[in-house]
Amino acid sequence: MSDFNIREFYDRYTEALNAHEFDRMDEFVAESILSHGQRATRADVVAALKGIADAVPDIQWEIKEIVIDAEGGTLSCHSINHGTPTKEWLGVAPTGARIEIDEIAMYKVRDGKFVQMSNVHDVEALKKQLAN
Repeated sequence: MSDFNIREFYDRYTEALNAHEFDRMDEFVAESILSHGQRATRADVVAALKGIADAVPDIQWEIKEIVIDAEGGTLSCHSINHGTPTKEWLGVAPTGARIEIDEIAMYKVRDGKFVQMSNVHDVEALKKQLAN
């Protein structure tokens, strides 16, 4: 992975996410991956991202902190998700309130694409924000 800049790759991925250019995921996600430990396809990842954008049309991912092991091809990211849910998201009904929640994501990259992806969201913070 010495010629591959994993941080630049992740920045481009985040730019595509924030532009909601999910049709560009073939640049970033291998055709077959592990998603949360389960076999999945790029189409599954795209469907999940479209589902998020459908529920939170103005969703944005703001990178707060990244830890990279370039030799091992792993990356972990703490980001803040911003947006206003208009449909149920993460099991919480929308109220019209804008949300800001933490997300921790972990990735493995091989041959310039994600081959493993998983993330967790702070659903309790989401519930508290939408309850107000």
